[in-house]
Amino acid sequence: MTQDVAFFLKGYPRLSETFIAQEILALEQRGLTIQIVSLRHPTDTRHHPIHDEIRASVLYLPEYVLREPGRVVRAWWRQRGSKVYRAARNQWLRDMVRGPSIPRARTFFQALVYANEAPPGIARLHAHFLHTPASVARYSSLMMGLPWSCSAHARDIWTSPDWEKREKLQSLEWLVTCTAHGRDHLAGLADDPTRVELVYHGLDFSRFPEPDRKSKGGGGEASGDPVTILSVGRAVEKKGYSCLLRALARLPDDLQWRFVHIGYGPMLEQLAREAERLGIAHRVQWRGAQAQDTVIEAYRDAGMFVLANRVAADGDMDGLPNVMMEAQSQGLACISTSISAIPELIDDGRTGLLVPPEDEVALADAITRLIRDPALRNRLARAGARRVRDHFSHERGVEQLASRFGLTRTRDPKAAKQARTGLVA
Repeated sequence: MTQDVAFFLKGYPRLSETFIAQEILALEQRGLTIQIVSLRHPTDTRHHPIHDEIRASVLYLPEYVLREPGRVVRAWWRQRGSKVYRAARNQWLRDMVRGPSIPRARTFFQALVYANEAPPGIARLHAHFLHTPASVARYSSLMMGLPWSCSAHARDIWTSPDWEKREKLQSLEWLVTCTAHGRDHLAGLADDPTRVELVYHGLDFSRFPEPDRKSKGGGGEASGDPVTILSVGRAVEKKGYSCLLRALARLPDDLQWRFVHIGYGPMLEQLAREAERLGIAHRVQWRGAQAQDTVIEAYRDAGMFVLANRVAADGDMDGLPNVMMEAQSQGLACISTSISAIPELIDDGRTGLLVPPEDEVALADAITRLIRDPALRNRLARAGARRVRDHFSHERGVEQLASRFGLTRTRDPKAAKQARTGLVA
């Protein structure tokens, strides 16, 4: 099968990147032929059902060059004398001088292998994330003489140096990013701001149908009727889980609650110890990484959703967390912090509650307020669900991307829906 576009991903499949899988599937259903190029082998032991629906072939590049020297040497031998190879090598050497690192060193050799092993028919390279995958796509584009484009997200924007972002924005044809906050920052660095476009990820509401919330939530003040406080996210610094645990420890003694966390990450054991130290471990469940259907069930069983986002020491921060949109779609009142693009989704006091980042007192007060006031909880939940369904539909973003990739707009929404659900051949 002729391949049209190569999508460069840091790893595939990944439980934490459902939004990328959702996008790939939707573009396939609109006629785009995709090859997935993964810089790493999967580390998750499970995957989402959506990954089984994707038809794209997957090529894994050498994750550790010394483990697959044959692929690297063959690629170098075949391309070493060409002008395009020298141009890519010289660009990489300039980049290494300004920002030396082992991951940057590896990107050139991965690009070399891809340029050698790419199937015929590839017309464009597209990177998800502006850091490492974009570097591999950029060097590959130089070697192959192909245009490249990029989808930028969060960490890749805020932890990459400005010089690198400027040069990549000058080299690529176009870039989309998923928040107005990120769009404004990148457009300010671009020589041509029109290359940068806002495209929200949105949700595929066929996978997140409206639930019946009438019997959910708990009262919170009667014995045996605890409110479940849910959070879904990786256990990393920018998610603010240490602050959230301290806030939970401050909740008044008369409140009945339990905290459920879904996700994995390097801080899980540290957070579990912190819950023990704070004396709340008996109220906390660490469920680890879960497939999407299990996560949806957890949304429907919870009483509220909390994500205490903060800016990490290295500058990393979330953009607009998809899990918050998912929670709202399932009728959950949400509490988060007023950083980055989160106010693009949550209007404080109308569609959720926002508190300053790293303010455990304000966070505890907001949680207490929602536990004590089920009517407010329900009002915010309904308003949040309306907002996410009115303004954050996956369909809108996919149509923007389809246009960028040169696909004609879907003219028959009913036929498109039937094709997505497998009702027609």
